Amino acid sequence: MAGPRVRLVVTADDFGYCPRRDEGIVEAFLAGAVTSVSLLVNGAAAESAADLARRHKIPTGLHANLSEGRPVGPARLGDSSLLSPEGFFLGKMGFREAVTTGGVALPQVREELEAQLIRFRELLGGDPTHVDGHQHVHVLPGVCQVFAEVLQANGVRFTRLPVERGVGDRAWLEAPARAFACSVERDALAAVAPFSRYGLRWTDAFVGLSTCGRHMSVHRVSGALARALEGIPTGHTLTAELMAHPGYPSVPPAGGCGKGPDAFSCSWERLHELRVLTAPTLRAQLAQDGVQLCALHDLDSRRPGEATLKTFLERSPP
Repeated sequence: MAGPRVRLVVTADDFGYCPRRDEGIVEAFLAGAVTSVSLLVNGAAAESAADLARRHKIPTGLHANLSEGRPVGPARLGDSSLLSPEGFFLGKMGFREAVTTGGVALPQVREELEAQLIRFRELLGGDPTHVDGHQHVHVLPGVCQVFAEVLQANGVRFTRLPVERGVGDRAWLEAPARAFACSVERDALAAVAPFSRYGLRWTDAFVGLSTCGRHMSVHRVSGALARALEGIPTGHTLTAELMAHPGYPSVPPAGGCGKGPDAFSCSWERLHELRVLTAPTLRAQLAQDGVQLCALHDLDSRRPGEATLKTFLERSPP
């Protein structure tokens, strides 16, 4: 075959969460296993993470956070629909419930997103390569519209669309994890319209909902990418993103976004992802599958006739 079938961006989320996590992420980047990072500007280690990104020239985006820890915008100064009485965000599921019941004021979402973009520029001295959402909050109903408007107004072109083909069929996922992944995917499909309307771009395919933590393996990553390729004509190149969470486990009290690190960050699962991503076996399998790792900015060079997300979604529903 003349060229790769898949051009893959591997994004390490939660950069800035804690120094030990960041150490593993940088290790993976220097090994060529990670090609992009998403920074939590309200993370406990955001400043040192920004220093690492500059030192190693790591393509860095903003991991917009509306669900964990403390805000960076005006909400921190008083009452806000985004916060609990203790002054923290409402949590992964708490924020979703508040959005569903209409309890979140979207103008306050806008203020926080804009404040996080400002903070990102203060830390990195430039614009993010992309903006995605911590715990996928950016695709939630209503929030996705505000998110798209803010990104367009700030000149950000790239985001993430967490639509993983066949995620509902992943037998290894426990029922709660599968249900959450399917709900994220439903929200993401509904977010396509506002994202498109405001000129946002994303990769043709996405992998990571079913390969998070202990569920990551060479076989599963390869299989998920192969599923994404189904129906794509020979000779076309698919762009894809693999969401990852590598790192060395957090050791409390260091880390987190204002409340200390969560259980997932303290577990061996982060180290497991780091080892899978940097293993020679994964690199060999990806090469055999016709997968070429690249940075997000390399995807700007898409040629006419290459597969697009629109055709991918039309060919086979998730």
